[in-house]
Amino acid sequence: MLGNLGKSLTDAMKKMAGMSVIDKKAVKEIVKDIQRALIQADVNIKLVLELSKKIEKRALNEKPDKGSTASKHVITIVYEELVNLVGEKTHPLEITGKQYKIMFLGLQGSGKTTTIGKLARYLQKKGFNPAIVSTDTWRPAAYEQLRQLTEELHISLFGDPDNKDAVDLARKGLEKFKNQKVIIFDTAGRHKDEADLLNEMEELSAVINPDEAILVIDGTIGQQAREQAQAFAKTTTLGSIIVTKLDGSAKGGGALSAVAEVGAPIKFIGTGEKIDNFEVFDPSRFISRLLGMGDIQTLIEKAEEVVDEDLAEKTMENMMSGKFTIKDMENQFEMMGKMGPMKQIMNMIPGLGGKIPKEATKMTEDKINSYKIIISSMNEYEKLNPKIIKQSRINRISRGSGVKPEDVKDLLKYYKNTKKAVKGFGKRGLGGNQMSRLMGRFMK
Repeated sequence: MLGNLGKSLTDAMKKMAGMSVIDKKAVKEIVKDIQRALIQADVNIKLVLELSKKIEKRALNEKPDKGSTASKHVITIVYEELVNLVGEKTHPLEITGKQYKIMFLGLQGSGKTTTIGKLARYLQKKGFNPAIVSTDTWRPAAYEQLRQLTEELHISLFGDPDNKDAVDLARKGLEKFKNQKVIIFDTAGRHKDEADLLNEMEELSAVINPDEAILVIDGTIGQQAREQAQAFAKTTTLGSIIVTKLDGSAKGGGALSAVAEVGAPIKFIGTGEKIDNFEVFDPSRFISRLLGMGDIQTLIEKAEEVVDEDLAEKTMENMMSGKFTIKDMENQFEMMGKMGPMKQIMNMIPGLGGKIPKEATKMTEDKINSYKIIISSMNEYEKLNPKIIKQSRINRISRGSGVKPEDVKDLLKYYKNTKKAVKGFGKRGLGGNQMSRLMGRFMK
């Protein structure tokens, strides 16, 4: 996440962990590394200097807890101050009252409409059935984009591409969905200086009377996010902010730290293009991932969201008993795919975050995808009885999947090694080193 910021911070932490003595010189060296990393991530220089002073003062004056080393103590200080920089605590969306109305705001190109789909999906998983009202009369494709999103999610949508009166659309949407528990309103993407659109936003706010106005900000704009958020806050009361495109932006740290200064809390972040690449923003978990400390709680929550419990239990039983089949392996790949990009998942595992190169995770992801294609060319009997797959079947499977016979043999070899590796983990537990070794099989 956030381009090179995570790697730079992790490298600084590693350097500190290797120091036997943490004196004034060592602290200043670490602080310089952190300053460099944050400035490259477009964090405001004034904020960086304030953070540096706090870290330096605490590192030199506070004594480590009993049983803790000086390096661990300083790492904890860095972690705590970085958490404070981006927001301190989590602010979950709390749906209350008879009907909850959410109005989305944002500049054109910020990812607002896509984010509406992501929030709707998130609410579905929480047991709500949101409806969406399209009031964007400025962008011709806005309604069509929402129509496609809502059809996929089986969510009700109201809009009329021929109606150019946004306020009228809002009124009609309110009437249509008067019995709906949650209504999300999409508004036209605007520029912070476009008076007509800002006036329209005020009118819409008066008609909708939203329980929450959510501003969507593109994480790639860095510290300019502060100016944007302040401009919107002058027109309507911002309940919260969603920062998008944090999966690869070098300026994401700037956007997060800038928005944190505005006062409206960051409630969610977008971490990728897929509909489920969306999560509640928890500053402590987020910084933990950036520093390579892992985030096992989010990993568990992601797994709980996407995994079929009965299927997972059956697969695990087969793994532990030695009855593990290629069908079970296919189910595993499917579940992993639903949890998000491999790099994000690896960063959540304590001990692995920041250690696995981007190229290696990309190679792993590519290999899993190629294995899934090969498995799709097998029949169910072969998946359940891998022992029967001899040369003639290998040739047929390779033709069907468009790969070489050697690639099919590579899959079979990985299957056999996995079956051997996982047998008995039930008694010993799956630790970070064992997980690392399993993933290492892919990366060779």
